[in-house]
Amino acid sequence: MELHQVRRGSGKPLVLIHGLGSSWRTWSTIIEPLAAEREVIAIDLPGFGGTPKLAGLSNIETLADAVTAFMDAQSLCRADVVGSSMGARLVLELARRGTVGAAVALAPGGFWTRRERVIFGGSVALSVKLVRRLQPILPVLTGNPVGRALLFAQFSARPWRLPSELALTELRSFAHSPAFDEVLDALAHGPDQQGSATTERPVTIGWGRQDLVCLPRQARRALRRFPTARLHWFDACGHFPHWDRPGETTKLILEATGHL
Repeated sequence: MELHQVRRGSGKPLVLIHGLGSSWRTWSTIIEPLAAEREVIAIDLPGFGGTPKLAGLSNIETLADAVTAFMDAQSLCRADVVGSSMGARLVLELARRGTVGAAVALAPGGFWTRRERVIFGGSVALSVKLVRRLQPILPVLTGNPVGRALLFAQFSARPWRLPSELALTELRSFAHSPAFDEVLDALAHGPDQQGSATTERPVTIGWGRQDLVCLPRQARRALRRFPTARLHWFDACGHFPHWDRPGETTKLILEATGHL
């Protein structure tokens, strides 16, 4: 299927894949600096942003298939890829399959214990229910640092510093994504991410030391499944390094994909 995409810059292609409930706009903090060096293609996954939902089930396998088909159709086979959260898990799955170039996975899911998985699914589901009820007053809440601190405490180490426009866009996307509930259920009850002893191209995993969604201790499990991957820690950072540490994230991406 055709995925909604936004392109910026020129040069060697770099595909950005957002996380659960988000859209290409989650990359607004780093897309322009990246586009100064690369051609950036930020996509909306099926059922999120501007892309319609898949006709069948939406899970990691089918979303990865859709991204692969899109990249093939767009002559982006073996392009470098960057993902965030669920998008980072997709990036690792694509790297495991050997269908992409260099891969950067920022706080990937899929490495939970059973207890962590229950907490993840339950906490995110409750957060989204709250956000859906708050839709009429979200502009007021996200326009206030205190409101952002309360709404994004689970996702950012410094939520009050997030741009108000980004905060509002993200929460509206969470509430209105047609595939959100189905994909969340697949993440909470489906299989863990499979690993690979070796990958054809370099894999870099980035993790925030204050991540409350994918806990930092999960990084050890990720490295056991992808033993040749490089791990980068972000200090003073929550679940989204491109929000909390945009400059450092941009530098990591460019270095990991061989552009610096």
